[in-house]
Amino acid sequence: MRLRVFSSARWQRLIKRSLPTTLFGRSLLIIILPVAIMQIAVTWVFFDAHWQTVTSRLSEGLAGDIAWAVESYNDDPSPAALARLTDRAERSMSLSIALQPGRTLPERRRHNPFGVVDRVVDKALAARLDAPFWFDTTRYPAYVDIRVQTPNGVMRVLAPRERAVATQGHIFVLWMTIATLLLTAISILFIRNQVRAIERLADAADDFGRGVDSAAFKPHGAREVRQAARAFLAMKSRIQRHIEQRTSLLASVSHDLRTPLTRLKLELALAEPSSRTVEMKRDLAEMEHMIDEYLAFARGEGGEIVESVNLGQLIDDVEQGARRAGVEARVTVDEALTVQVRPNALKRALSNLIMNAAAHADRVHIAAAPLPEGWVQIVVEDNGPGIAPERYEDAFKAFNRLDEARNQNEKGVGLGLAIARDVARAHGGDILLARSALGGLKATVRLPGSVEARL
Repeated sequence: MRLRVFSSARWQRLIKRSLPTTLFGRSLLIIILPVAIMQIAVTWVFFDAHWQTVTSRLSEGLAGDIAWAVESYNDDPSPAALARLTDRAERSMSLSIALQPGRTLPERRRHNPFGVVDRVVDKALAARLDAPFWFDTTRYPAYVDIRVQTPNGVMRVLAPRERAVATQGHIFVLWMTIATLLLTAISILFIRNQVRAIERLADAADDFGRGVDSAAFKPHGAREVRQAARAFLAMKSRIQRHIEQRTSLLASVSHDLRTPLTRLKLELALAEPSSRTVEMKRDLAEMEHMIDEYLAFARGEGGEIVESVNLGQLIDDVEQGARRAGVEARVTVDEALTVQVRPNALKRALSNLIMNAAAHADRVHIAAAPLPEGWVQIVVEDNGPGIAPERYEDAFKAFNRLDEARNQNEKGVGLGLAIARDVARAHGGDILLARSALGGLKATVRLPGSVEARL
């Protein structure tokens, strides 16, 4: 029982692996497979019930004519009787008869014992002839060569192939094949048109996920596909409306929060300098920094347009900005990489990763390289204390600082990695953390899109 279950499961896995993975391939298989099975069944029935029956009747008739010719010759083997026999066979039966005196039948048989025609002809001749015989259905395309042993030699009969075989079967098969190919071509065009509508919907959803406006997308295809497309457009509109409302609300919050902070800064500027005023100014500066970070995280870079930029130049700009802030980083980038991104958003994400690494290490390495299928990978790693693997996801949570794993004396509100991942995911990619070969933390940014190597 176990062996049978395992075998069944293995067959199921084999069938599943053999099936097409695309909707186009599976739809085409659903249409073509039944048509192919039906054609095979119809062809089998035709050959079994019609072609073979007709061939048997023709072979029996031919065998009867040959048996009559042999008997007539045996009854009167004179040259005059043989001449009358061959003339009558030529005119009435389309048979070419010739006597080969003193000859015997060939020892080697040329017919195929596994062929349907040979089996039918052999059976018909054996039923009507008492003398030994030999035949060949393969040497002459238009004739069947049949030889019968007589007391005076071998009687050779050349019969037209249509006298022994139903020759119209191939026309039926040809018409069926042409019809099947024509229907298959029409099916491919129809299915391709339906699948193209689904592919456009998938492309529009992917573009929206990466922040690219696909304004040219319109519902197209079958009713169900159009319904799904309209639902996607409605969802897209609701999400965009929500983002706009959130951005407007955050702009108001920013204005409301900065007004009292500005008043406090003015009051501190007019107050007598002391240790308390210095601490209060530092607290106000930190509060402004926290507000800026929060607004940047919540607002994102949704208004920025996607552009084609040189990745090497973009990373160089980020590295130069970090250098002006006192951070030294080693860069290894293929200067020929071009990507479709929001430049300022990606610069902010990479800057956050670099500054986060520099805050906890003295060595920072940046590398970028293309990946298969048009993806690109950007790696930022350091030689700092790193983060425990079980806390990698916690590092991306907003306002979550893993101070016990890094440096407790550094400023920050815990939004650097959160903003970086938000930017990566807005482009349709992601950020993964791992242990660096340098001993610290490695942040890998993977982005999709059009990546071209201009060599």
